Amino acid sequence: MLKPPGCLLRLLKGTPRQCVCTWFIIGFKFTFVLSIMIYWNILGEPREQTHLPVGAPCPHLAPSNLPPSTPAPGSIFFLETSERTNPNFLFMCSVESAARAHPESRVAVLMKGLPGGSAPLPRHLGTSLLSCFPNVQLLRLDLEELFDGTPLAAWHAARRRRWCWQPYLLPVLSDAARIALLWKFGGIYLDTDFIVLRSLKNLTNTLGTQSRYLLNGAFLAFERQHEFLALCMRDFVAHYNAWVWGHQGPQLLTRVFKRWCSIRSLGDSHTCRGVTALPREAFYPISWQNWKKYFEDIGAQELARLLNATYAVHVWNKKSHGTHLRATSQALLAQLHARYCPTTHEAMKMYL
Repeated sequence: MLKPPGCLLRLLKGTPRQCVCTWFIIGFKFTFVLSIMIYWNILGEPREQTHLPVGAPCPHLAPSNLPPSTPAPGSIFFLETSERTNPNFLFMCSVESAARAHPESRVAVLMKGLPGGSAPLPRHLGTSLLSCFPNVQLLRLDLEELFDGTPLAAWHAARRRRWCWQPYLLPVLSDAARIALLWKFGGIYLDTDFIVLRSLKNLTNTLGTQSRYLLNGAFLAFERQHEFLALCMRDFVAHYNAWVWGHQGPQLLTRVFKRWCSIRSLGDSHTCRGVTALPREAFYPISWQNWKKYFEDIGAQELARLLNATYAVHVWNKKSHGTHLRATSQALLAQLHARYCPTTHEAMKMYL
């Protein structure tokens, strides 16, 4: 398959028909990106709220001595590669559920938009709530520093020198950052639309199967400087294609895993050379095609059956964002919030 040229604007030098098509593509992509920006900056919690409501007190957890400015090896990591610093409710729930399931582990939330040095954190409901948890760190994400010393450093530097609009820039940066982060520090990575149900600390050199054809990097658990991650970074650069959704993410992990295991197709669960792909039920019990199930009422028995073999639930925020959820309902997602992120849930009830 031929890759698109380095920059869409070069096509404007073509025929009039090419120009019309190019402007249509630019307009469509601009509208898509604008809608995502509006979602991240408007939806979620009220922007004027800067502290925890009285009805959502900080949890009583043992204090923890965390280093002030650097992620600790073996931490549980969350990433925000946009400039956004005001987490929405699902983001808050993800971090809270991880912190509660791992009270003795460090949960590092790296956000590109946070100020560096000793500057104070932005005053938002999300930062106030997450700061309640003594094992949670809110740290600035410096991509240049993160990629330094990895095969991704030259790619990132070249991308910055030769800027060109890319349709999936933030997801691609996230795909790169999570691999580099775990290669440098080791530990567990989670997307910010996960709800953690139980401890993940017994999982090492592990990722999850999304379907019979595809792995997913929304959850990753790897030892520091593992060769599988090094291969992923080299493949990321060698077969870089920013124009195909998931090419640097799930598709990258899938093709590297197949080479790692010398297999042509994925099974339900597969372990080879020390790396394990867990079955779909471990992290993706509800497929992205059925994401609306999270907003449907569910009984206690069905809920227990559905999540019997699940470590953490991926909510597919790319599909579900903007869908109204009544916090006090019996919807599957509302029940998960109430059970696994009760502080966030109490704050949600005041707005949803």
